[in-house]
Amino acid sequence: MNVPLWLCIIIALASAVIFGIIAFFAGIGHRKKTAESVIGSAEQEAKRIVGDAIKSAEAKKKETILEGKDEIHRLRTESERELNERRKEIQRQERRVQQKEETLDKKLEGLESKENAINNKNKKADERLAEAEAVKKSQFDMLERISGFTVEQAKEYMLKNLEDELTHEKALKIREFEQQTREEADSSAREIISLAIQRCAADHVAEATISVVPLPNDDMKGRIIGREGRNIRAIETMTGVDLIIDDTPEAITLSCFEPVRREVARIALERLISDGRIHPARIEETIEKARREVDATIKQEGERAVIEAGVNGVHPELIKLLGRLRYRTSYGQNVLNHSLEVAYLTGIMASELGLDPTLARRAGLLHDIGKALDHEIEGSHVDIGVDVARKYKESEAVIHAIQAHHGDVEAKTVIACLVQAADAISAARPGARRENLENYIKRLEKLEGVASSFNGVERCYAIQAGREIRIMVKPEVVNDDRMILLAREICDKIEQDLEYPGQIKVNIIRESRAIEYAK
Repeated sequence: MNVPLWLCIIIALASAVIFGIIAFFAGIGHRKKTAESVIGSAEQEAKRIVGDAIKSAEAKKKETILEGKDEIHRLRTESERELNERRKEIQRQERRVQQKEETLDKKLEGLESKENAINNKNKKADERLAEAEAVKKSQFDMLERISGFTVEQAKEYMLKNLEDELTHEKALKIREFEQQTREEADSSAREIISLAIQRCAADHVAEATISVVPLPNDDMKGRIIGREGRNIRAIETMTGVDLIIDDTPEAITLSCFEPVRREVARIALERLISDGRIHPARIEETIEKARREVDATIKQEGERAVIEAGVNGVHPELIKLLGRLRYRTSYGQNVLNHSLEVAYLTGIMASELGLDPTLARRAGLLHDIGKALDHEIEGSHVDIGVDVARKYKESEAVIHAIQAHHGDVEAKTVIACLVQAADAISAARPGARRENLENYIKRLEKLEGVASSFNGVERCYAIQAGREIRIMVKPEVVNDDRMILLAREICDKIEQDLEYPGQIKVNIIRESRAIEYAK
């Protein structure tokens, strides 16, 4: 019997499926048995490990307990030993404290006994003091009866005697110190100053406050005056200078207290005369050119002065002010030349004394810088110079030297003292300065007036052109000791009230005469 092919395929597939299912379930059973056997062996191993761990833990526990007992025993032993040592130390301290208390008790007993003794002595001293006061009072009463003076009168008499003795002692001390100072300072000071003067010998030419412009002929005077005086008015208005046209042949005098304006007018007038064209427009143009030329000259003179003095780092405005001093005079002495001379002298003396010569020359060069502005700003040239130097960041040493060079403030540095000395040397050179007769007489009168204002002065005479004053004193009012103090007081008064170049010698003369006639 023939079976269809598809049926055979179905039967084969079904058989394969059935066998696969059977094999699957058979594998599952085998794996289950294998797993159960592995689990059983693992449980046994785990029970064994746990048993071993329990045994090991118990052994370690016993060991730890034994170690702890040993440590506790050791700690207890150490604690007992330390406790015993501390107990012994406390006992020793208690014994020392007890000994100190006993000692203090003994000292306290001794102090109480001393206090009692002192109280007894004080009582006795009070009693003796009372007795002494009573004796003193009785003695004062007796002295008052004998002397005829009260206590206050006696005190006044004794103080007066003491004051006279102190005046005498003070005069002797002043004389002694002055002599000692002279002996120590004269030699070195003379050497230094003479060396400085010798190394800085300079010629002096007195300058005036007027300028004279020569004319080619007298007809030029009329051209300068102009129609109805318009030319001369234009010149005077633009320059601030007075033109004096007098009978002097072929010359015109320019008068102005401000030297820069006078120099501008002189240069402008000379150019107008040489050019010949003189009218207001030409005058204005020429004066402006002359002013620019003078400004350039001022700058050049300032730079020259700084270079010659060996000073650097000077502010440009200070250099211009130094150049203005070229046209400034003091008692006929050119202030720029005077400042340069003071700078040289100060630098030389500073070198001899071991000081900084550059700083000294800088202070000497700038000491009169205020005179460049004293016609424009109110105040003395010292105050103006201090303000200008401070404005342009000069050092405190230079500012102090400017401030102290006329003694307005006390000189606190050696540089300031050197500037004072150099200023006096430069001004006191023969021919360096001059003054008119009226000012000269007024200065001498003021000097004599200051000296005459003191009590005991009989007569006084200013001599040596005001550089020395001789004072005659009344011998019955001023004694020899008082003379020294009077000389010092007069010097202080002169320094405070008067202005003068150089120094003034105060010479006091006391003369006692006894005259009798034999008949």
